[in-house]
Amino acid sequence: MTGGEKTRRFRAYHAAAAVPAIGLLAGIPFANRVEPYVLGLPFLLFWIVGWVVATSVIMGMIWALDRSRS
Repeated sequence: MTGGEKTRRFRAYHAAAAVPAIGLLAGIPFANRVEPYVLGLPFLLFWIVGWVVATSVIMGMIWALDRSRS
């Protein structure tokens, strides 16, 4: 390490970054319906919006865990 570089290592919690992609893509066939309406949205649209929000939460948790290690 020169110049204050830090090596980046893969940690087990980095695998959590794959959860939103799996949940969004693998869940589409199961969530592909209009009814029931949730918060005024068709269920499929609610599913997609829910995973967008969940992605932000998961990435924030990964970021916080990475900061606590440095």
